[in-house]
Amino acid sequence: MSYYFSTIVKGDFNTVIDKTTALLQEQGFGVLTEIDIQQTLKKKLDVNFNKYKILGACNPTFAYKALQAENKIGTLLPCNVIIQEVDNNTIEVAAVNPIESMQSVKNNALETIAKSVSNKLQAVIKGLESD
Repeated sequence: MSYYFSTIVKGDFNTVIDKTTALLQEQGFGVLTEIDIQQTLKKKLDVNFNKYKILGACNPTFAYKALQAENKIGTLLPCNVIIQEVDNNTIEVAAVNPIESMQSVKNNALETIAKSVSNKLQAVIKGLESD
């Protein structure tokens, strides 16, 4: 099993971000952070990089359950979703696979939570594919 789920979609970069954010909301996630890697690398290193954003997505219900089961799990939160321009109007969207990332914690109580979050993130990726 891979540490991420992904899909390739055609469209405008910002439109794909908006669609991804809307699909995350449908699955109960809010976007807590948005990191513009292209802008950051230009500013800090003066290098050119493709359009690449990291959305820090959080589903409060599952985050709370995970924190109750393992109080250091916050080191693995939020769930990151990346949106990157592969080519002109070709965008890849990838989301972390929480089953893989939480597997290293070795806490059986997290397994059910990770599966539920994984299913929701996969639904986001599948929702992008249906357009």
